[in-house]
Amino acid sequence: MAGARHAKSPPTMDPATETVTLVPQQDTTLSQLLDVCTTVLQQGVDLLDAHITSNDQLTVHSQFLPGSTIGKHLRHSRDHFELLLDCMKSGSPPYVLSYDTRLRNTPMEVDRHAAREALQGTIEKLQTVVPGIDEAAQIKLQAVTPYLHEFGTTFGRELWFAALHTVHHFSMIRVIASELNIQLAEDFGWAPSTLVYHSQTSAPLGKAKI
Repeated sequence: MAGARHAKSPPTMDPATETVTLVPQQDTTLSQLLDVCTTVLQQGVDLLDAHITSNDQLTVHSQFLPGSTIGKHLRHSRDHFELLLDCMKSGSPPYVLSYDTRLRNTPMEVDRHAAREALQGTIEKLQTVVPGIDEAAQIKLQAVTPYLHEFGTTFGRELWFAALHTVHHFSMIRVIASELNIQLAEDFGWAPSTLVYHSQTSAPLGKAKI
C-alpha cells in the first residue's frame, strides 16, 4: 500500500541492539487514514480496469461463499464509506451512524462501468470531505443485533473500520476470482499489517501471518 508522506526526524536508539534508526515523522492520523482508504478503494478500481472483463464476472455466485458475488462485495464495501460520510452531513455532533442500511441491487453490482464510476466517486468524495472533518468528531453508532444497541465512537475510528471492512470483503472477492481463474495482484485483499509483515520479512503472502 502507498505509504503516508513523511519527513526525517531525529534518530532514536534501540537499547536492545544499540543501533540507531531514523524514525519518520508521520503526517496527521487523519491524512494517514485517508491514504489507506483511498489506496484500498483504488484496488477495487484497478480490479475492474485490469481483471474484470465482462459484467457476467460480477454476478457469478461463489461455490464456496454462498450468496456472494464480486459485484455484491464491491457494493457492500463502498456502502460503509458512503454511510459514514452521509451521517457527517446531518445536524451537529454527536452524529448518528448505522451500517445496517443497505443499498442493495444497485447498478454497480451488475455493471462494471457503473461499479468503477461508483468507486471512483467515493474516492473523490473522501478526498474532498475527509480533510474538513475533525478526526475526533463524536458519533453514535447504532446496530441491530436484533436488539438496538448504541455505542460511542469517533469519525477517525469509523474511517479506519471502513478501510479494514473493505479489505475483509476484498479477500472474499479474491476467493471468487480464483474460482473464475482470474489472477489478481498479489497484495489484493490483504490487511495492511500483513503487507507490512511481508515487506519486512519477505515471507510469501500465502504463508504470511494474518
